[in-house]
Amino acid sequence: MVTDAEWTRIRRGLRFGQVFEGTVVKVPRPGAIGIFVDIGLRVGGLVDVLLLPSEGEKWPAEGTVADFEIWWADSGQQIRLKPSDSQYLRTDFTDFTDFVERFRPSWPADVGHPVRDPGPVTPDELRTLLRSDGSSAGFP
Repeated sequence: MVTDAEWTRIRRGLRFGQVFEGTVVKVPRPGAIGIFVDIGLRVGGLVDVLLLPSEGEKWPAEGTVADFEIWWADSGQQIRLKPSDSQYLRTDFTDFTDFVERFRPSWPADVGHPVRDPGPVTPDELRTLLRSDGSSAGFP
């Protein structure tokens, strides 16, 4: 664990889409959580289950060395990664572009820009992210 000041310093040097060679260090529950990746920084990297193939046996195993792109980083002191190699990306979406539009609509414009901490997600933002149609109907 790094201090908040150290995390802020590390985050300032990161860019969306920046590629790191990383080593998969932990696959706690294939198909359920995601994978943890060491990219050589003092903070951990995580590839979320939403980005990985739906079949856990297609996930990279511990010890796998591959390229990963910075997908997100926030105040949680963890760098969210996206596999650069398409064999490790989820394929059961109609199209990865559709996924990006749903979960990271700003992704194309963010690539190359500094990773910033947008602050906590508001309840309304969370509702929008969780609903496929963008509405908040049915949520308190």
